[in-house]
Amino acid sequence: MPLPLYLLAMAVFAMSTSEFMLAGLLPDIASDLDVTVATAGVLTSAFAVGMMVGAPLVAALARNWPRRSSLLGFILVFAAAHAVGAVTTSFAVMFATRAVAALANAGFLAVALTAAVTLVSPDKKGRALAVLLSGTTVATIAGVPGGSVLGTLLGWRATFWAVAALCLPAALGILKGIQAGRVKEEATGMPTLRAELARFTRRRLILAMLLGALVNAATFASFTFLAPVVTGTAGLGELWISVVLVLFGAGSFVGVIVAGRLSDQRPGLVIAVGGPLLLLGWSALAVLANEPVALFTLVFVQGALSFALGSTLITQVLYEAAGAPTMAGSYATAALNVGAAIGPLVAATTFSAGLGDLGPLWASSLLVAIALLIALPFRTVVTAGRSTEVVR
Repeated sequence: MPLPLYLLAMAVFAMSTSEFMLAGLLPDIASDLDVTVATAGVLTSAFAVGMMVGAPLVAALARNWPRRSSLLGFILVFAAAHAVGAVTTSFAVMFATRAVAALANAGFLAVALTAAVTLVSPDKKGRALAVLLSGTTVATIAGVPGGSVLGTLLGWRATFWAVAALCLPAALGILKGIQAGRVKEEATGMPTLRAELARFTRRRLILAMLLGALVNAATFASFTFLAPVVTGTAGLGELWISVVLVLFGAGSFVGVIVAGRLSDQRPGLVIAVGGPLLLLGWSALAVLANEPVALFTLVFVQGALSFALGSTLITQVLYEAAGAPTMAGSYATAALNVGAAIGPLVAATTFSAGLGDLGPLWASSLLVAIALLIALPFRTVVTAGRSTEVVR
């Protein structure tokens, strides 16, 4: 894999640390900003909505922008939003900074996903995506737990400052590792924006996006509210939150690596095996979360299954949107973040329904069950792999 791909992954690491870190900071943020934990969880949805809306919009606007300048601008805006978030005492301002950071992240990821698959041969998109997403999984292994520890020791604001600082070496890497030049100079004969948007009408693309969104919704529904499960249901101390997040991140890393080797040629195997196991795993975690050993084991397993299945479905989105070279990344980003927006909102409703800390885990089970019910009638489409149009 080429070096620029790893530099993009480093930037994704910084951004993903921010996207996921609220899972370990929600109780403290809620207390400091004088809101409930469920209300603070909306910050995760704000970020996801910003990415969901921003990805196609920014990707369309940035079609002819210089690629390196676009990536650099997005990550610097992202850093600035975190600096403001680190000093605010207002929940409304915090909400706004998360939305701005999300727009910057959306633009970056949409361009980066498109750039990543152009750095490799057409039959290695899954592997390229696995490298790019390794930035996300390393964030869950190191960045998010590290942020949780930093937040516990120095306060949640220190974590926001750390993310802002983390963006700077990533920006330098982009400046040094990505070639300057305009996209339209790199791709003579690029289809029009209308032609790329028309790609969105393909049934296979819509199905892959829908299933990817539901699986990611299930992931975020539980991941966002893991901290109360650890300290409440399992009765463990706050530092154990970091341990649980590390285990989830380690599992996600394993899942992405395995899926990266299978999603190009055998996506049906990952979906057919991983889907039912993911459903059983969330249900088992809801039942056994009060047992620390079971909690630790199942969190690792669910991290692996969630990211293996999710990354495989997003790889399918990129294959099915191959005729939309500048918009494909935004379709994948939108699918991921529709799920990331819906998941915490669905999970938050379970608190008022009287399900307590385990409610989000049951919500994840429900979301995966819906995905499987949708996929079942279209199993031949889902498991067919790449269409001949994509690989010709």
